[in-house]
Amino acid sequence: MSDLLLEETHGSVRLLRFNNPERRNALSVALRGELLLALQAAEHDSRVRSVVISGSAQVFSAGGDLSDMHVHDLSAGRARMQNNAALVLQMVRMGKPLIAAIEGWAVGAGLSVALACDSLVCGATARFAAGFGKVGLLADLGQLYTLPARIGQGRARQILLFGQVVEAQEALRIGLVDQLCEPGAALDTALALASTLEQQAPLPLAMSKTLLAEGLGLLLDREAELQSQLFLSADHAEGKAAFLGKRAPVFRGQ
Repeated sequence: MSDLLLEETHGSVRLLRFNNPERRNALSVALRGELLLALQAAEHDSRVRSVVISGSAQVFSAGGDLSDMHVHDLSAGRARMQNNAALVLQMVRMGKPLIAAIEGWAVGAGLSVALACDSLVCGATARFAAGFGKVGLLADLGQLYTLPARIGQGRARQILLFGQVVEAQEALRIGLVDQLCEPGAALDTALALASTLEQQAPLPLAMSKTLLAEGLGLLLDREAELQSQLFLSADHAEGKAAFLGKRAPVFRGQ
């Protein structure tokens, strides 16, 4: 494991921290791969009863790393999406509860990873957005399943289609997050919550997660099919160039 993902163990709780401050914890291909391996290891470690995923004190994750997004044909796009699906299914179906500890921004794929957790804890300065439309892409990593499941389709559409930014207090009110705490306290709060899972029988928790994930696999299949096409669109190329060039995009529906 590289320094992109830091791992600690607190009693029965495995803590996984994103650690790429220069890229605002952007979810590069390498980081996603390391996260998948770390979660698989936690699932098979009998000493671990739960997992906490966190970013830094400034940002959870600013989303996918566009500088690392090199998709030039349909095959490469499908391979990328299959890797994404493996990560999401590991998170949502794994038998051990996951808790996201969020400070600062959780955007795009960063929001998707948080939503794939079973409980979301955030500090008072946390902010949430989808942001995929600004770069000509579909919300992925299961966000079209997990976001409406949390807040309903109507509210989800405001975030997904209209680019609504959700502040921490509003996120609590609409059920996007489960606990709101003082700035800087999200990690300690999440670790305390995780420790209470020792009082729950593990097998019913695992079975509950499996049942709650019904239907996700079908959505991920369609997500992979459509996103693979969007990777090759002119609008995605424009959105990516505009983002990296720090300018407004000009989309043409192509």
